[in-house]
Amino acid sequence: MSMYPLASSSWGKEEHAAIHKVIDSGMYTMGSYVSEFELDFAEFVGSNYCVMVNSGSSANLLVVAALFYRKENPLQRGDEVIVPAVSWPTTYYPLYQYGLRIKFVDIDAHTLNYDLQALEQAVSDKTRMIMAVNLLGNPNDFDQIRSIIGDRDIILVEDNCESLGALYKQKQAGTYGIMGTFSSFFSHHISTMEGGMVVTDDEELYHILLSLRAHGWTRNLPQHNHVCGTKSNNPFEESFRFVLPGYNVRPVEMSGAIGIEQLKKLPQFISERRLNADHFKECFSNHEHFDIQKELGSSSWFGFALIIKENAPFTRGDLISVLQNNGIDCRPIVAGNFAKNEVVKWFDSEVHGTLHNSEYIDKFGFFVGNHHYDIRDKIEFLYNLLDKQSKY
Repeated sequence: MSMYPLASSSWGKEEHAAIHKVIDSGMYTMGSYVSEFELDFAEFVGSNYCVMVNSGSSANLLVVAALFYRKENPLQRGDEVIVPAVSWPTTYYPLYQYGLRIKFVDIDAHTLNYDLQALEQAVSDKTRMIMAVNLLGNPNDFDQIRSIIGDRDIILVEDNCESLGALYKQKQAGTYGIMGTFSSFFSHHISTMEGGMVVTDDEELYHILLSLRAHGWTRNLPQHNHVCGTKSNNPFEESFRFVLPGYNVRPVEMSGAIGIEQLKKLPQFISERRLNADHFKECFSNHEHFDIQKELGSSSWFGFALIIKENAPFTRGDLISVLQNNGIDCRPIVAGNFAKNEVVKWFDSEVHGTLHNSEYIDKFGFFVGNHHYDIRDKIEFLYNLLDKQSKY
């Protein structure tokens, strides 16, 4: 076990009991517990609808797919989508898989979200969608993004998989776009083993998501819906009626049941994360050799980013060895500059301008974990360890 792990279990007796309730019911696939969790989650974030899936990655896939099947102004292959150069792979893969043209834009060196000046310059007459990624718990400046979009026909979507509970102007991150995605993987703010959610206020997109989640069939659609109109009253005929080229990305009942319990604890989890963050900022805000992430709105602090300054008397490799030798887990800042990866050769993509900040963070940045309980002693240990390196 690490002295300072990247992530830790947030389960208690309530989650274990929830699992046993599902086992006792004999119904393990998506059912009533998933439905209840979806209602609870939609209420928590303030959206009309929530669709639970098996991962945040699948949530991103369904969001992109759904925009191809809406009746008015659907996305088309070849449409331009703007993305930040620093994110997780499955922010980008659905865009490639649906034949969209990807435009990488640099991030801000301080917030680690979009460089807003670069974003404004990157928007073209061909831009159909902007994917906003709220990185490491930090919400984007949505006022500025909306100002950049103006009255242009550009779709805003949020990948909020790392930022459940973050607020921008007292509104939940993940609810500023037409759809927002979330993750409930082990290391995230809540954990349902594996899991993801899509939220939206758009009823048509909600119905499309319901169909795409389960084979593209009509079975889970309401009687009157935006996908096939009105279903017949014959459940046998509707059981295997397929209307969209969908997937099977359904969650299991255990994930829904666990999610119900985790969501009850989420406010306290986030409160503890913010208290830890206050201590982290006290330690590192004015450090001679490190920059840290600048908070926008009210971050939910997925983790703590550290970026080595140019004048530092050590390399990142030196520091990573020291951290690992002292039991401190660390990782690159998400996937670093994703545009450098070999997989991009398969994309229809371009880089807008330069990715100077993304590349710097790729080479000199790393992050350590935050947790749902008090880790101020671990932050102190980290600070003293790094400060010691600074004095060599």
